[in-house]
Amino acid sequence: MSAARIEPGYVLLEDGSRLDGELCGARVGESEPTALSGEVVFNTAMSGYQESVTDPSYAGQIITFTYPLIGNYGVSAAAMESSSAQARGVIMREAKNPEHCSSAEGGWLDWLDAVGVSAISGVDTRALVRHIREVGSIRGGIFSARIGEVQARQRIAAEPAMRGADLARTVTPSEPIVLDGTGPHVVAIDTGVKLSIIRQFRARECKLTLLPCSASPEQVLACDPDLIFLANGPGDPAALDYVVETVRALLGKRPIVGICLGHQLLCRAVGLDTYKLRFGHRGANHPVKELASGRIEITSQNHGFAVCGPDGAAALDPDRPVRWETDFGVAELSHVNLYDRTVEGLLLPEIGARTVQYHPEASPGPHDSRHLFDDFLELIEDRGEVRA
Repeated sequence: MSAARIEPGYVLLEDGSRLDGELCGARVGESEPTALSGEVVFNTAMSGYQESVTDPSYAGQIITFTYPLIGNYGVSAAAMESSSAQARGVIMREAKNPEHCSSAEGGWLDWLDAVGVSAISGVDTRALVRHIREVGSIRGGIFSARIGEVQARQRIAAEPAMRGADLARTVTPSEPIVLDGTGPHVVAIDTGVKLSIIRQFRARECKLTLLPCSASPEQVLACDPDLIFLANGPGDPAALDYVVETVRALLGKRPIVGICLGHQLLCRAVGLDTYKLRFGHRGANHPVKELASGRIEITSQNHGFAVCGPDGAAALDPDRPVRWETDFGVAELSHVNLYDRTVEGLLLPEIGARTVQYHPEASPGPHDSRHLFDDFLELIEDRGEVRA
């Protein structure tokens, strides 16, 4: 960081915990002191900082990066996961601003400034993450040292909780978006889809239609989809009853798949419950077991809510078949998280639907699960829905 840009600042959590550092990114040195609040979460990936900040699933959140050095390879247009920054703020141990990496088109801190994201460096992120793991995801903020703690606490107290938050409306397109292709027509209910997911469908020559999350069942079917896709996105799935009702009306009419938030919404549509995880799954190293094959894949994840198992169980036994009776037939557990045994995927064979909680596009992250996009499209063939 340039010495001219250094300004003292601090991270404050709603329980009174404080960690000091140096402000960077947007609004440093301007007359209006930095003050922002949101849910403070952490991401354990060693790379992909630009992808994370532009991921719509981080809307309303402040990202703590656990890797100690952030920004060392710069930024580029190819790393964007949406058209703009989505996270409210960034917390780092040591921020860098180089542009000499061969793939860099600009510096990390310069980019944060340009897209309006405030950040703080020099924070003991290890201590912060250990605290979040103990108390759970928590509201907090990044503040200039010119702002007193009393005012900062008031700002944090006024921040709505993530539980019950409908943030999909803040990231969904206002009008349908059509991307032509020669393959199957995938119609997405866009609650915050990542560009890398779009790229995976486009690489398979799919035609894509992205609809606002408020789209009705009639509007979805009027697009004549071969496959209905439920996207990732931010917020609490329990706050999106209007999307759940739409999905419920579509089940059985076309093959349907869901990723991340879309997984949760489809599960709620068939009568299952969701709950808030203690501190969420955000990183690129989560082992997930596919029960049918026994294969274990390392996955990229970004979510703060999960699907309940039978009888409301949070943890499932990965070594035995698990099935639910739902309003739309039997649901079979297809994938389980080997860290905490949470639900990572379901199959609903009677209605041609399936879900995964993690991100098979993996940007950032390992590419173990990208084959799932081919599996999704096979649902069309299984139901004989491919157009001549």
